[in-house]
Amino acid sequence: MGELGGFLKIERHNVAYRDPHERAQDLREFLVPKTVPELQQQGARCMECGVPFCHNGCPLGNLIPDWNDLVYRDRWQDAIRQLHATNNFPEFTGRLCPAPCEASCVLEINEGDAVTIKQIENSIIDRAWAEGWVKPQPPSVETGMSVAVVGAGPAGMAAAQQLRRAGHAVVLFERDEAAGGLVRFGVPEFKIEKATVERRVQQLVAEGVEVRYGVEVGRDVTPDELRAQFDAVVLCTGSRAPRDLPVPGRELDGVHFAMDYLYERQRAVDNGREAGSIRADGKHVIVIGGGDTGADCVANATREGAASVVQLELLPEPPPRRPDDRTPWPLWPAKFRLSYAMEEARALGKGVQSFSVVTTHFEPGEDGKVGALHYAHAHDAPSFAPVEGTEDSMPAQLVLLAMGFLHPEQALLDGMGVAKDARNDIAAPVYETSQQGVFAAGDARRGQSLIVWAINEGRQAARMADRYLRSLAPAPVESGNVHDADFGPEGPPQHVSGALVAEE
Repeated sequence: MGELGGFLKIERHNVAYRDPHERAQDLREFLVPKTVPELQQQGARCMECGVPFCHNGCPLGNLIPDWNDLVYRDRWQDAIRQLHATNNFPEFTGRLCPAPCEASCVLEINEGDAVTIKQIENSIIDRAWAEGWVKPQPPSVETGMSVAVVGAGPAGMAAAQQLRRAGHAVVLFERDEAAGGLVRFGVPEFKIEKATVERRVQQLVAEGVEVRYGVEVGRDVTPDELRAQFDAVVLCTGSRAPRDLPVPGRELDGVHFAMDYLYERQRAVDNGREAGSIRADGKHVIVIGGGDTGADCVANATREGAASVVQLELLPEPPPRRPDDRTPWPLWPAKFRLSYAMEEARALGKGVQSFSVVTTHFEPGEDGKVGALHYAHAHDAPSFAPVEGTEDSMPAQLVLLAMGFLHPEQALLDGMGVAKDARNDIAAPVYETSQQGVFAAGDARRGQSLIVWAINEGRQAARMADRYLRSLAPAPVESGNVHDADFGPEGPPQHVSGALVAEE
């Protein structure tokens, strides 16, 4: 596996980004690809672990050591076969996944020395597309069964592809004007170009998946109509109810949920026009929430020309290195990571990131719009209450709430009559809901999570739905002299004078 002792001789070379001053001026992807020899060297660092913990770290169970070795040996077509064996959309995960596989790499016991798994994965799929190795895979046999998949995010797309390849007729319902979910509209163009998403959608269409855009189940088609028209339903609607901030002044104009801003911004990019009503140019922008969504808001505001961008986090600042007493290897380390977005904002002299900050209220400014945010230092433990005597304020002309999501939107779940868990997610322990023939996957089932979990959930729900659909079909009557081939389009072999025809 790899080069013998390679991990001792070859240094890790991290993923390279374009210069922050440069990339903050455009919307192009900012990853800098490495040459084939460089990638082969990085693949050679993958050692023959007794137990490859990267498998466990990856929710998809990617065959990571296998394709690291194949890249090292310049067997790229074999590498993409191994990668596609577990992951429908590696170009999504290669760009957007935080790489828990690298955190659990055995080399990461020496912190910061893991194999550059994500970089190699991304390079494999990018080369596969460039070489024309990624092709539609329509089924060879139709089952005659039909499935409706509701929600065309990564979970829904993965479920639709797996079910279609199993031979079922699949219709993918999406209320937006394009497929991809948050990958399409919530993640900025400079993290993943939307042509990268659309070519996967076109692969699904070429395989026979019917995609219906602008159709909201529960409004344009009722749950009863859906159940009547399809043999099974897979709900992949995501966790789209945002967490709000119930403080005085929340109702002021200029205080918005992050996704409203990100969706509007991406649609403006798609249509080649300026952003709509939620604009950051020339304003003092405050982003509340320190996760990936908050970082994407910071990056968009920076590119729009915000006067300043402040990102606030309620929790204390994480330590600079892995805290072994809290998150020992191979767990995901709770440590500080400077986001790509704050790197850009700081490089331009307009970005500040603060921790342990609790917002107390908003103050109106001109024309009744938000003009200031009042805050205090937060206690380090729940309920993160304000520390008396630390109150202060800062100018705020646009406030974006990026504090995560609570649960799926409830109307469709109630209309489908599915049971819910304590968090108001869909209760589907083995992907089938309380309603027979109705399945669930992704954030709608497990709560807000990573894109790798979404794809894995879609694949697993498809497996369970396929098992259910096949149970509905009448089983063929077999005798001791019948083979699987007898049920093919040509039927059983023709006999001559009671004797079998010799095979060529």
